[in-house]
Amino acid sequence: MSDRLDELERRIDELRAGVRRAVRARDGVAARALRAELRTAEQAWDTLVSGEQPAAKARGARLVTVREQVHQALALLGAPAQARLVVAVSGAFLAGTIRSSQLTSLRRDEERSFRSSPFGRPYYLCAALTDRLSPARGYLTVSTWPVRRRVVGPLSPRVDFLTCAISIAEHAAGPGGRSPEGERLLVRMARNIPGAGDEVPPDPARVAEAARRELAVHAERDAADREELAGRAGAQLDDVARLFGAATLTTVPRSVTAMRGGR
Repeated sequence: MSDRLDELERRIDELRAGVRRAVRARDGVAARALRAELRTAEQAWDTLVSGEQPAAKARGARLVTVREQVHQALALLGAPAQARLVVAVSGAFLAGTIRSSQLTSLRRDEERSFRSSPFGRPYYLCAALTDRLSPARGYLTVSTWPVRRRVVGPLSPRVDFLTCAISIAEHAAGPGGRSPEGERLLVRMARNIPGAGDEVPPDPARVAEAARRELAVHAERDAADREELAGRAGAQLDDVARLFGAATLTTVPRSVTAMRGGR
């Protein structure tokens, strides 16, 4: 859990500095987005330390929307995730009530909202971007994350799985983190991580350590791939496409176009 806390604390410091810079530059859109992510990071820090369940706590005061529940689950995971994992994490640790069917049109709704009022919301839920800069089906991210965190290279699905497994294991090990749903989820994650053990219920510390060992093998190469993709996204895509992906035909590599005589 300490590694996750350290990561969150570093991110909180970065976000506070970013808010100050945006305010000094009088960039209200950036300041609002950064403040929203700062609140989410601080809430994740509180949850990890205290073991509280923010969705359940908030529900006592007001209805927590599907959109907010998805955002909370992604904040806990700290990496792009498949929709089914988001649903499972929300139900296991955040008292969420999301159904997979509710996520089918969520990204399209988010894109429509962004197109009608760009940056009008503090954050948007969007798809990860493939190596063709098109949307990855069912792979969810948050708009306030850096582009390099929202793109998917060859190793990224595995890296993201391992990152999510570490977050789930650390949350399960925290106060109030144990639940039948959480243990079942951790069992499924552990089965796909060499060295995580086969005991039931699994040892969260052992699962996290096994995931970190494998993550260390892939992290450097994946980071390089993602930086390259992020650079392409920044150079080739407009604001909408950077969040929601480009149509496949618009992202054909220039080398292919040249081979076809520029047609």
